[in-house]
Amino acid sequence: MRVIDLSEIIEDLILIIGSGTVAFVLALILTPWFTNQLIKFKIGKQIRETAISGEKSSLFSTLHAKKSGTPTMGGLLIWGTIILTVLISMVLKKLGLFQHSLFSREETWIPLFTLLTCGVLGAIDDYLNVKGIGKTKGLSAKIKLLWLTIFSAAGAYWFHYKLGYDSISVPIPGIEALEVGIWYIPIFIFIIIATANSVNFTDGLDGLASGLLIMAFAGFGVIAFIQGLLILSALCAVITGAVLAFLWFNVPPAKFYMGDTGSLALGATLGVIAMLTDQTLILPIIGFIFVIETLSVIIQLTSKKLFKRKVFKIAPIHHHFEQSGWKEFTIVMRFWIIGGIMGAFGTLLGLLNIL
Repeated sequence: MRVIDLSEIIEDLILIIGSGTVAFVLALILTPWFTNQLIKFKIGKQIRETAISGEKSSLFSTLHAKKSGTPTMGGLLIWGTIILTVLISMVLKKLGLFQHSLFSREETWIPLFTLLTCGVLGAIDDYLNVKGIGKTKGLSAKIKLLWLTIFSAAGAYWFHYKLGYDSISVPIPGIEALEVGIWYIPIFIFIIIATANSVNFTDGLDGLASGLLIMAFAGFGVIAFIQGLLILSALCAVITGAVLAFLWFNVPPAKFYMGDTGSLALGATLGVIAMLTDQTLILPIIGFIFVIETLSVIIQLTSKKLFKRKVFKIAPIHHHFEQSGWKEFTIVMRFWIIGGIMGAFGTLLGLLNIL
């Protein structure tokens, strides 16, 4: 009979929950000062007038005209708090006051690198949006796709050639992993780009993306913990705590928005963590709403291109429901419910696959 060391499990849980709590408290404390800085320097969102397809998005502009000028770039607070929490853990360990550092080359280096690089990319886009620079008030979709491809290609190279990843785990007990060899690289690139963009598409209503991200990172945090990836699990808790504090101020009516510096960074990081835990096929289940939002955009663009007609009144799909008369908080709550159910189901599948 296997004896479970409860004291060790409790210590690990204290690290995970404690790390998430520190990030949550730090973000709560920093938010008033941070939002004042956004207001002081007039970092207010400008409603984009051009859709992804390049045409005028008059319907979207009408729906969200009232949100123009609301402070944005809140993602800086989120990933800034995450980095700060990791740095604090490193200093405390150096001083002998903390047993673990949240910076681990094996577990958290790549997610943190992804968070920072994609956060900077998103920050540039947000800044250009605020200043009204560019035809689309920000970076074009092609430019963002190019840089995301470069970042994800670098990550794919590292995963395949340095870490030896060359298979995709199947979330069905008894089914062996799919050996994909060199094809792991394009799969990795696709997953990171798709996840980053799907979170970006979803970030259109107050609290929607942040609530779903909390569920997703919590799910992967549980999976990482069961896999024995303690530091990665703690990082998931830190991200969850930081986003939870952001959500405190982002529920309708939002005090500020995360912007692309938040959605691109958190989306790409979620994809990296899914690859790092070898739960690629679980990701679309845990991030079910993100997938639906992206599919609605793809369907809309394809239909307009091929058949010259719309499938939805406006895409992504949350705006379709908004245009149909649903209240913003109703859409958010219902999407959260669906996201929570699918997130729990995906996490359970992941655990069954591991155990």
